[in-house]
Parts: sequence; C-alpha cells; structure tokens
Amino acid sequence: MTAAAFRILVVDDEAPQRELLAGFLVKQGYEVVRAGSGAEALERFHRETFDLILTDHRMPQMSGLDLLKAVREINPEVPVVVMTAYGSVEQAVAAMKAGAYDYLGKPIDLDDLLHRIGKVRERQQLLAEVRALREDLRGRYRLEGIIGESGAMQEVLGVVQRVAPSTATVLIQGESGTGKELIARALHHQSPRASGLFVAVNCAALPETLLESELFGHEKGAFTGAGERRVGRFEAAEGGTIFLDEIGDLTPALQVKLLRVLQERRIERLGANRPIPVDVRVIAATNQDLERAIREQRFRKDLYYRLNVVTITVPPLRRRREDLPLFLDHFLKKFAEANGKAIRGFTREARDA
Repeated sequence: MTAAAFRILVVDDEAPQRELLAGFLVKQGYEVVRAGSGAEALERFHRETFDLILTDHRMPQMSGLDLLKAVREINPEVPVVVMTAYGSVEQAVAAMKAGAYDYLGKPIDLDDLLHRIGKVRERQQLLAEVRALREDLRGRYRLEGIIGESGAMQEVLGVVQRVAPSTATVLIQGESGTGKELIARALHHQSPRASGLFVAVNCAALPETLLESELFGHEKGAFTGAGERRVGRFEAAEGGTIFLDEIGDLTPALQVKLLRVLQERRIERLGANRPIPVDVRVIAATNQDLERAIREQRFRKDLYYRLNVVTITVPPLRRRREDLPLFLDHFLKKFAEANGKAIRGFTREARDA
C-alpha cells in the first residue's frame, strides 16, 4: 500500500496542532482528513473509510477515549492512536484497555510518529494477507453458495468433492432449509456432467398425474388437455443431472415407475409405447426418515436402496453454530448490495446476542 493510498483521520480541537500534523503527513504523501471534534470525526467515520485515526485525548464534549470506544463499536479493525499533552500512566493504560493501537505524548516527535505509522501499515498489510488466506480457505468449502467452515460442514463438503466425479446416485437427507439443493448443485457442477443441465423437480409440488407428465413427458392426446407432445424433465436433463426434491412424497405408483427408470435407464412418455434411453445422473433429497417410511410401508425398500448408493446428511444450523458468523456476514452483504447501503458490519454485542 502506497502512502497516498493510506488514509489518516486527524482529530484535534486545537486548529494549529491539527494543521501542523495534517500538513506534515500530507507532505509525506499520506491522504489526510481533518476533524475539529470527536463528534465531527465520528460523523466522517460513518461515511468514509480510514486506515488510521490519530486523535487528541482531551477534547470538549467527546474525548479521544470516547471516540475510540465509538470507533471500536463500528469497526474494531481500524487502529486508533491517542495523543495528549496531559499524558499520564493512568490515561495511557485506560486508552490501551479501551483498544487503542498506540499512545503518544505531546509535543509530538514527528520522526517517531512516522515510525509508528509505518508499524501500523505493516500491521494492516499482515491483516490483509491473513484475510486473503482466510478467504482462500473459505473458498475451498464454499461450493455453489454453500456457507460453512464447521467440522460438520467440512465433512459434508469433503463427501461432495469425493462423490461429484462419479456417476453414483446420491440421496441427500436433511431438514427443510438446510441447503439440500445447493449440495445437489455442487455435486453437478463439480462433475463431468457440469456442461449439461441441472434440472430440479419438487415431487411434493404437483399431484400424481401432473408430476408423472412433468417427469416423463407425454404424447399428444395422452390425456385431456394434452394438445401437443411434451418432453419430460428426465429427457431435458439428458447428459446432465436431475434433482428429485422431496422424494419421500412420491405416490406408490410413481415410486414403481421411478424404480424402473433407475433399473433400466429408460423412460416412457405418457401415451407412448416406445421406451426412450436416458443418460442422466439422479440426485434425490428428502426431509423425511425414509427407513421409517419403509417400515410403515409408505416407501419402497428396493427404491430406497437404488437411491441410497451414496448418502449425504446435511446438518441443521443449530448443530453448527460456528457457521453463524459466516451467515451473518453473507446476509448482511447481500442486504447491503440489494439496498445500496454501505454497512460496515455488526457490533460485538450483536454478534454475541
């Protein structure tokens, strides 16, 4: 980072001292913003981005210590250096306890000030490198919008990476809202079929007759209202992946037909008498306990074993609380972008709530 790219907010209620420091730093190539009070500085901090705040300690209405605490609430990563002509050990300790990066006594030694700013810049560079490394690590586990660094999610994503290159049928289990479709999309986009379509079907959204037509298609005149031939989702997914969500809601009749497709790799449109070969990877998902459904004779055992070649169980968020900060940051960024807002982040209290 060049000096010109490093922004410093200089805060002092005494204009001569403020201008002396600001002028000196400008000559060193730094971009400097001046504020004559803590309140003015805080107002600028809400609107602008700074790499360092250099503030006087003793100011009317809002002291440097008050400003420091307010800045820490908004963005604790911005370093604050407190300076005063009334320096004491107690004040220095109070400032450091409140989170000050450093403490300087007046009159300011300008060479010493430059040295300390250099240390701040080194620190900022290290923090930027750490953030970049952390983001790289997150990227390894953030597949297709999947957010998670917890042990439970790393295990899930490890299975995804191992299974994706194969053609195996996959059954994804998990409660509603756990991201089963995101897992399915990750499997597709990391597979050799990524250039093909990913076709999603919600098996609980349609009645049996409409769902059968949706899955397998129909010929013209196959039923009332079938005015023309229609290609089903299995054919549409040729060379790609079909995702059957809420598979546990299939009726017994459709379970039989799906089992036949998995066994023979052929489908038959409604109203047709000629089977059509399909090359499709099947990924199914459910929020139900299918083994219990089998015991209650609501789901076919042979279909279950055809689907359950590989099982991926997605844990609910309450079992991976380590991922909560990632979700907070993700949705805050999404909200800010959607609404054109410049929101820096959450306060420590909000994160701990």
